Amino acid sequence: MVARFRSTRRGPSANLAAGEAVLLGVLLADLLTLLAGDEETDSESEQADPLEVITGMSDAHQSGVVPDDPVLARLLPDAYADDPERAAEFRRYTEDELRAAKRTAARAVLESLPAEGGKVVLDAALTDAWLGALNDLRLALGTRLEVTEDSYKELEGMDPTTRRARELNVFLWLGYLQETLVDTQF
Repeated sequence: MVARFRSTRRGPSANLAAGEAVLLGVLLADLLTLLAGDEETDSESEQADPLEVITGMSDAHQSGVVPDDPVLARLLPDAYADDPERAAEFRRYTEDELRAAKRTAARAVLESLPAEGGKVVLDAALTDAWLGALNDLRLALGTRLEVTEDSYKELEGMDPTTRRARELNVFLWLGYLQETLVDTQF
């Protein structure tokens, strides 16, 4: 059975199989690693920059340069495609906050996953986190897999046991989860 969200009186709900929960956990952990980049350290001995504490801005991504990784470039797109100078300035002031928001959503979803599968019920804030994280996972996976409109036709004629078929099916499943969650909002 494939998990899907349904509307309930308590909020959107899905019953995840153990494998689905594990897969989401692995994908979210990878997303968190990707979004963390060089900015997070485990050292508690480092002193926080007072200006960074006051403004909430760090030097980690202050360059305003589009990330080299195509997935990060997709997750953190330019605000002004036709004006590199304005795009760099916008990125300089917003990228850290955008990364942090995406990490917060991914962590919230990760924490809400039933470790061995089972029922998850979402409140409004958790619904927003799930929608954002599922969208980010789809963008990341779709970029890595170079998904196009032709990918769906490609999958129809493909041996389902191939790696590419399994990866595309994960991409489609994430879209299905996202779609069924969106449907609970109407």
